[in-house]
Amino acid sequence: MTDDHEDFLQERARRIASYATDETIKSASDGFLQESLRRRYSYNFDWLGLPIIQYPQDMAALQEIIWRRRPDLIVETGVARGGSLIFYASLLELLGEEGSAVLGIDVDLRAHNRRRILQHPLAHRVKLLDGSSIDAKTIAQVAEHSTGKRSVMVILDSNHTGDHVRAELEAYTPLVQPGGYCVVFDTVIELMPAGFYADRPWDRGDNPMTAVEAFLAAHPEWAVDRDMDNKLLVTAARSGYLRRRD
Repeated sequence: MTDDHEDFLQERARRIASYATDETIKSASDGFLQESLRRRYSYNFDWLGLPIIQYPQDMAALQEIIWRRRPDLIVETGVARGGSLIFYASLLELLGEEGSAVLGIDVDLRAHNRRRILQHPLAHRVKLLDGSSIDAKTIAQVAEHSTGKRSVMVILDSNHTGDHVRAELEAYTPLVQPGGYCVVFDTVIELMPAGFYADRPWDRGDNPMTAVEAFLAAHPEWAVDRDMDNKLLVTAARSGYLRRRD
């Protein structure tokens, strides 16, 4: 039987590219995003026993990047209940590189969440840092952990105000090698109606997407991976999959 793998990949690439101008599917995905965010849909899932609080589409996208890039350090700001750290750790475990790790940063990691993370069978791949992700001490600690690493990936998912995310971008993107990724979550806040997050300090006009736009204007070495936007459609990181140019 003929090997049609390359034909399959080319056909898929054409289909994904067509979504960029398909207003019907884009409108449907935007509508689902708004209504699912309103109903806390992303809180519905676990990864290997811990709540991950991510859209399954983003989980699929992240594993594609990790498989392709094979990072030996993944830095995540915002730990929450730890499922995402264990997700990344499980992928690094599968890749099997000795010493590869996930570094989780949180300003207020609750004791019960810390306990569950550190008791997990994949805890040997996880390191935790307590403190604000934009504090000079924390930034210095992350830089120390990244020394000598071949491939660093950064995932930003903590305080979602524009100023905070912009500071994170300035602090951590220099750690990423050409061709690597920094993924900025909750850019989708900019697509929601004003006041959607009435109990939070972020809103339309002040959120991760506004930070990304300002950052990209000042850093031409970075660009949005539009193919990822097109293929996902439903994502909490719209225009947030940033790739450092080769």
